[in-house]
Amino acid sequence: MKKNVLVLCTGNSCRSQMAHGYLNVMASDKATIYSAGIETHGINPGAAATMAKDGIDITSHTSNNVNEYEGISWDFIITVCDHAYENCPFIAAPNATRLHHNFYDPSKFVGSVEDTEAAFAKARNEIKAYCQDFVEKHL
Repeated sequence: MKKNVLVLCTGNSCRSQMAHGYLNVMASDKATIYSAGIETHGINPGAAATMAKDGIDITSHTSNNVNEYEGISWDFIITVCDHAYENCPFIAAPNATRLHHNFYDPSKFVGSVEDTEAAFAKARNEIKAYCQDFVEKHL
């Protein structure tokens, strides 16, 4: 039976979307992956571009509010930023394993095109490694 995994961030535009993309690829046979935010900001173009460089297309993802998924029985809830971890509304999921990792936010980076791309790649690579570890340990 597939597990339900929620990846949660503030705006569901960057870090949670990258994790959603990786987990879809790495665990699609073991889990149904959802991502959401406590707000919705749309897909960050930098996140989409850096994921495409690693062969994953997240351009068809939508930015969803966590309240849209009410009633789903979660097996895992992963928060990927401190703001969401500290400010997320209560999610009734008594059996869910809750995990947290505060990933660097490349959407806040200001610099040259090359430095901005490097900032997104840094976050992407950290998220990819985390997702690989999550799949190995939990799914």
